[in-house]
Amino acid sequence: MSLVSFSDVTRFHNRQDVLRGVTLSIEPGERIGLVGRNGAGKTTIIRLIMGQEAPDGGQVSRAKGLRLGYLPQDIMAQADQALLGMVLDTDPEFRRVEGELREIEERLAATAGLSQEEQTALADRHGHLLERFEAMDGWGRESEAKKVLSGLGFQESDFQRSLSEFSGGWVMRAVLARLLVSKPGLLVLDEPTNHLDIDSLMWLEGYLKGSPSALLLVSHDRVFLNNVAQRIVELRQGRADSYPGDYDQFLEEKARRLATESAAYANQQDRIRQMEKFIERNRVRASTARRAQSRVKALGKMDRLSQPDDGTGGSFNLSLPRGRRGPDVVAELKGVSKSYGRTRVYADLSLTLLRGDRLALVGPNGRGKSTLVKLLAGLTAPSSGLLRLGQNVDLGYFSQFQMESLNPCLTILEELAKVAGHLTQGPLRTILGGFLFHGEDVFKKVSVLSGGEKTRLVLCKIMMSAPNLLIMDEPTNHLDIPGRQMLEDALDDYPGTMVLISHDRHFINRLCDKIGVIEDGRLIVHPGDFDDYQRLWLSDPSSISGQDSPSPLWQDGPGPQAGPDKAGPAKEGQDKAERPGGRHQAAQDRKRQAALRRPLEKRLEETERRISAIAGRTGELEASLCDRAVYQDGRKAKDLRVELAGLYEEKRGLEAVWEETALELETVANGQG
Repeated sequence: MSLVSFSDVTRFHNRQDVLRGVTLSIEPGERIGLVGRNGAGKTTIIRLIMGQEAPDGGQVSRAKGLRLGYLPQDIMAQADQALLGMVLDTDPEFRRVEGELREIEERLAATAGLSQEEQTALADRHGHLLERFEAMDGWGRESEAKKVLSGLGFQESDFQRSLSEFSGGWVMRAVLARLLVSKPGLLVLDEPTNHLDIDSLMWLEGYLKGSPSALLLVSHDRVFLNNVAQRIVELRQGRADSYPGDYDQFLEEKARRLATESAAYANQQDRIRQMEKFIERNRVRASTARRAQSRVKALGKMDRLSQPDDGTGGSFNLSLPRGRRGPDVVAELKGVSKSYGRTRVYADLSLTLLRGDRLALVGPNGRGKSTLVKLLAGLTAPSSGLLRLGQNVDLGYFSQFQMESLNPCLTILEELAKVAGHLTQGPLRTILGGFLFHGEDVFKKVSVLSGGEKTRLVLCKIMMSAPNLLIMDEPTNHLDIPGRQMLEDALDDYPGTMVLISHDRHFINRLCDKIGVIEDGRLIVHPGDFDDYQRLWLSDPSSISGQDSPSPLWQDGPGPQAGPDKAGPAKEGQDKAERPGGRHQAAQDRKRQAALRRPLEKRLEETERRISAIAGRTGELEASLCDRAVYQDGRKAKDLRVELAGLYEEKRGLEAVWEETALELETVANGQG
């Protein structure tokens, strides 16, 4: 049975039909990515699912007893409670069972005044509640909560801190953790990646793929959708079109469907024109008037197709001003340290930016990425060391705070004209069209713009100033997928030097050729895009050892010329096969495989033996805790419960070790180790 189903649902907003006859179902355990341009109806779909709105036509059905978990884009103020307590406080029924268990154990421990019948009744009740407690994963809830909080970037020292001490972005993470721990039947996430760094984002991908909850996900992160979604539902022209597979597969299938729709629309338009010409030529002739009238009736009954719309708002060839050529060395930092009070962010930071460099800064929040771009932009000064910009460097800097510099009383067109020099309205409107401001949109006041629209306007102004050093701190945060695509297109041919902070891996891969990672107050720069970094550098931490050098920091060993060439591994394998002594090499490979396999097989056997032993002991403990006599000794009952909880926890850890070892063994067996 479907968890949620839409049957011919229609919904109007301000006399505009946002949804027209939408039929959609969400099945248990499936993960759906919900996409569409802003205003297409994604929020409406969510509100209908959550019961916050009612359809104007059709029916929205929810499975009986369905538990919904919803993460909106904006989080209301949370109660002033400890972080871990808030995450665990997900189920009133669990709190009731836990509280009653504690109360019964206290009464059984103090047996004075209790008759044998009362003790028996309490022990029976305790056994029943214990079964409920275990079914609700009572032993593992706190461990699971701590695991989720750690995955989302919290430290153990944060667990007992009050929520009031955290910023809005971290409160959003805390609420997300609470939802994940609660394991609802359907998890509805609206832009969950907005406040996550790449490490937390990648952890969340893995967690969601292993979660038993069904998922409805609204996200503008294309890689996230690729890695998590099993089906894409696109809202377009009031309807919901479903596509099996991930986001890339959706794009391919959508292109095929659009081609079919466009051909059908063109054929129908040709037929309409032919019929209209026939009617025009023949309606006044007595001999053909009847046939002309039949064509009029046929046109009136025709179910006319809508002109296909790809849902992106169209594309433009941007013609932006070109800045002056920058120097060979655009910026240089030598021995830079930076502290805020007693907190040291950098100690002995060195970096050289050359003309044409495209550097993305990635890594957990709080490492100093924003501090580095502020240093480069001149918004903060180093505590010590040298920071120098080259001659003729024209700086363009984007951050979310710059949206506050827009004049709310001006129109979009007037705001852009402030930096446009002599350009007239026609060229300005063409440029704004490239930034997805179409038609009469250019006359909208800044005060009514959404966050994404303000972001696009600020970016448009920066690009109009023609910088040769462009620094951007999270430019994609408020942009939908068409907006991100627009920005990628605008920057693709940008000839200057670029430094950006972003958690959008698709955006980084498209635009950047170097990845900068901050470790212990120093910057390590890896050649290649994010996929290269993840595949070649992140998977081999032993290779990460930056050098004290003011130039881009290569790893110890081969220099840049031996860096991550994507064709390298294939060529290496080919050369090995063609070398003399290939048979000897194959024997050596088999020996190496066996040497790798033996310790893994041994670890697997030992893990299985321990899991089996734990299963036997937990069975004994569970049987003991169902015995009324145990509760005559309150301390003994408590010790048994503590031991049982420890064994449950150990078993979870061993199962994770078993899965990881089995995967390693499979990799080695396939010759990939």
